[in-house]
Formats: sequence, structure tokens, C-alpha cells
Amino acid sequence: MPDPVRVRFAPSPTGFLHVGGVRSALFNWLWARHNDGVFALRIEDTDRARLVEGATEQISSTLAALGIAPDEGPSQGGKYGPYLQSERLDIYHQHAAQLLESGALYRCWCSPERLTKLREAAQTKGDAFKYDRHCLVPANQKSESDPHVLRFRIPDEPKLIAWDDAVRGRLEFHTDTLDDFVAIKADGYPTYQFANVVDDHLMNFTHILRADEWIPSTPKHLLLFDAFGWPKPIYAHLPAILGPTGGKKLSKRDGAQSVEEYLAEGYLPEALRSFLATLGWNDGTTQEVFSTGELIKQFTLGRIQKSPAKFDRERLTWVNGLMIRQLSLAELAERAEDFWPSSAAGSDDTYRQAVLGLIQDRLKVLSELPELTEFFFTDPKPQAALLTKNLDQATATKALGAVIKSLPDEWTEATLEAAIRPLAEQLELKTGAFFGLIRVAVTGQTAAPGLFETLAVLGPDVTKRRLAGAVKAI
Repeated sequence: MPDPVRVRFAPSPTGFLHVGGVRSALFNWLWARHNDGVFALRIEDTDRARLVEGATEQISSTLAALGIAPDEGPSQGGKYGPYLQSERLDIYHQHAAQLLESGALYRCWCSPERLTKLREAAQTKGDAFKYDRHCLVPANQKSESDPHVLRFRIPDEPKLIAWDDAVRGRLEFHTDTLDDFVAIKADGYPTYQFANVVDDHLMNFTHILRADEWIPSTPKHLLLFDAFGWPKPIYAHLPAILGPTGGKKLSKRDGAQSVEEYLAEGYLPEALRSFLATLGWNDGTTQEVFSTGELIKQFTLGRIQKSPAKFDRERLTWVNGLMIRQLSLAELAERAEDFWPSSAAGSDDTYRQAVLGLIQDRLKVLSELPELTEFFFTDPKPQAALLTKNLDQATATKALGAVIKSLPDEWTEATLEAAIRPLAEQLELKTGAFFGLIRVAVTGQTAAPGLFETLAVLGPDVTKRRLAGAVKAI
């Protein structure tokens, strides 16, 4: 029986989490849920000089807000913790000592200045930098108490390193292209290359789903697994996310912002999940929008694409609007709670829900709510120029007066239509111009929900007051 699927999302808190990282986290979460497995969060905070205050907390809050909170992690705990690498230094030192003894690691005392000169010389020749193993020469070695790093010794005999990537297929590298990389830095902290291999093994991860930018590092990781004599996980390198034109990396202007920013704009978590899942994955059909249940059921590594995905914010907005329309009014009211205009304060829930029923089909993001609903809570200022745009002053005044006189006692959408619609013919006005006049009078807008539905929700007192105000303005 195969081992249960265990996957991880292992960001570095050197910046806040944006679209690319969130997509990687989502793919890992989906693969875990598809296999009834475990999704863990590991924080790789060993680059102490570049840590950003609050980034670790933002990573956790982002995953929770998107609805893909980990099963194990710094907050959740788990049997493979600690999940902060800065709390695992003893573990790394123990494993480094093991490789020092075997000869897979060696001490290097070279100064930053010497290494800089070597890099500059290689650059001048047009060569890739490779450490010259200066410190393997006994005469160049110093005391173990002197500051030094630990380097991994690439095998002396060149050989081919290959693996079957679950996304890319067969990938091959030659060891003679690799440099003796640093495993433990002078400050005692491990590098990414060393710590992630140790942790991936000790935390028993079966699959490593990560961005394709890590493909060049994978041969180093495979060599480390071999040096320890450990079995290797399955690697799946995910395609990059580009801007909408496909010609460049996704930028802030194109949509590379945080999940919190999208949620603050009124994008639904489930819409973000559906959209991000389709950035580099499809189920083999023409389906474009997926419920979370559908994603979990249909997500497989074999359907992840090799080519870069294009981020299209307009498409995200379309997906969001579609999912807003699929919500019940009660659920939409709950989601919209923080997006109402300030003028809506004090209005009752029944009235708000009635308003939502009128604008739900037009709402693409919840932040549009104030613009679409302000007139339901605040009387618009009558604008004579707008009121007389399609009808002259006398005609508009007469038409609105006729409407006021014809308003029914029983206030429903049906009775309002029965009372008002015939007036257009009686006044010898085109229906569009006549209804447009009434709409501007009561809403202050030329585009609004259905006229009679709007009047029904506004109620008789508000409607009569606004019609009278419009007549006075004309």
C-alpha cells in the first residue's frame, strides 16, 4: 500500500505572499485533498538578513483567508515540527556533522573578498562561477574555530543526474555544471539547498510541488538525498505565471498583489481558488469555473501544464461576478456586510437584502456595492440638465406630475407597472424616454435596476419625495 500523500508549502518570509506563491500553495492543498493526504506549512526563515517583519503572520493569514489553511504548521503544530526552520538548527547541525564525517561536506574558510574575485574572473572569461576547492588543500586550511562555511562536494567523477518530473517529464543535468555549494553558512544557519532536503525527508513528504524556477536546484537536492542514502520524493515543477500579454513576468500592475488585497476589493475566496487553479491546470474539458469540490475531485498532476500561464484580471473579475450570482441572497448579504456605503448604516436587514436582489446580477466585485446602491439610502440631488436631457422642461414636468398622481395605494412591482406604463401612451411619449425620466428622478442615475422593481423597494414615501424634488428642480 503506497504511503499517504504528504505535501508542503515552504515559503521564505522575505516578503509578502502574492499570486505566484498562493497558486503553489493551492496546488499543494488540492493534491493533498484529492488524495486524502496532508498539507503542511513550513516557514523557511534561515535567510536572517532578508526577513520582513510580519511576513510569517501574513503567509498564515493569507492561506486561512483563501480557505486553504494547512493541516500542520507553525500555528497548527504536528508530529514533524518545529515548522519554523530557525527552530531546527540542532537538526541541521547533526545532519551536517554526518556528511562532514562521510566527506560529502567540507569546511571552507575563503573570505567574501576572495570569492568575489573568483566570480569576477569567471565573468570576465564568460564562464559560470565554480568554487576552486581552495580549502581542500591542507596548506590552505585553518582552525575549525575560525569563521567558515560548509560546502557540499560535488562528486569528482562527472555523471548524469536525471529524474522523472511529474509535470516536465524526464529532466537531466550533468554534475560537471554544478558548483560546490554552501550547505551551512558562517552564521550557523543552513542554506535553502541543505535545509529543505533535510526537512523534506524528516517530515516525510512524498511530493514536492514548487515553482519551475527551482528546477536548476533540483540536481543539488538529489545529490544531497544520495549523500544521506535517503529515498527521493516525487518532484512536480509548476509553470510560471506571466502578465496578460504573456511576454513578461506578472507585475503589480497586472495583478501581482496579495490575497488580502483581492479580498478587500470584494473578490470571493472561492472565485480566487477557481481562477488560480486554472493558471497552469485544466481538467481536459472546456469548463472554466470550478467549485472547490470539483477542483478537489478532478485535480491531478498529469493535467498541470508545462507552458507558462497568463494572468488575466478581467477573467478573474468575470469568474467572481459569476460566483456572486450563484450565491443565495442570504449568503450574499453576509459576504457584503463590510462593503455597504456608510449611508446604509441603520437600515434593516430586510431592506438591504431586497436591494441586493436588485443589483446581484450587476455586481462583479463586492467593492462596487456603494456605487450601485448609494441611491437606495440617500436621496440623489436632482439635476435639471439630466432630467431634461431627452424631454423639454414642460414635457418633463407634466410627465412627472402625471406619475405622482397615478401612483397606486397598493405598493407592489405589479401595481406600479400597471399604473405607470400606460402613461407613456397617454402622454404620447416614447417608453424609453419616459421611463428614463422617472429613473433619473428617483435614482439620480441613467442606468439602474429595473424601474418598477426599484420603485417597489424604495417604497412610496421615498419615491413620492424624490419625484416631487425632481419637479421642483426642473
